[in-house]
Amino acid sequence: MQQGIRLDGKTALITGASSGLGWRFAQVLAAAGAGVALAARSTDKLARLKQEIEQAGRKACAVRMDVTDVASVRAAVAAAESVLGGIDILVNNSGVSKQQRAIEVEEADYDYVTDTNCKGAFFVAQAVGRSMIARKCAGRIINIASVAGLRVLAQLSTYCMSKAAVVHMSKALAHEWGRYNINVNAICPGYIETGINREYWQTDGGKKLVSMLPRRRVGQPEDLDGLVLLLASEQSNFINGAVITADDGLAAG
Repeated sequence: MQQGIRLDGKTALITGASSGLGWRFAQVLAAAGAGVALAARSTDKLARLKQEIEQAGRKACAVRMDVTDVASVRAAVAAAESVLGGIDILVNNSGVSKQQRAIEVEEADYDYVTDTNCKGAFFVAQAVGRSMIARKCAGRIINIASVAGLRVLAQLSTYCMSKAAVVHMSKALAHEWGRYNINVNAICPGYIETGINREYWQTDGGKKLVSMLPRRRVGQPEDLDGLVLLLASEQSNFINGAVITADDGLAAG
């Protein structure tokens, strides 16, 4: 029986790769042998990650992508494929949130969240899916949703709505694209500590929230490594349209 997951010869595109989970996903897929296309609004932030991956003997490129701009998405996918070849794996990771009460949400706030989390996620998947279908590629699309797409989190109404849309989008694309040998799945992380929120977990509010979690802890980016690798690999051949929580039991409560 073959042990371990390898992605040698595969090309992966990771959106939102300039920080947090996207940065980690790129490192993990590259370490497994994939060439990685790093996408973000600013390629300057990707330079260190690209250098790190290349110094480890793997292929990487950085492409500018604004997921809220469909033309930018399509241009970035084309640019990535021109450097690394056809994309086999997409980690559709870009996402934003804004905490506020529903009665305080302005149109600009709503658009800020949904344009990235819903519109952006769909058109990135569409651009990569079109390429996979044209190349008859056995593709893997991993949409990063959230436990907020499965349950309500306080003062995050638009974020919850947007991530619920990603969950249902994953199922819809899995149903439509399965015939093309493209697997589409969603990961719903719970609370994960990243550079953006690290200080919050040391505040009184953050500590109070942690005290209410099932195991009184938040996750680390590496807690998602195995799941991302599995869904990116041939070992997930029969996993399609799945919505998998990685939340340490939060959604079970």
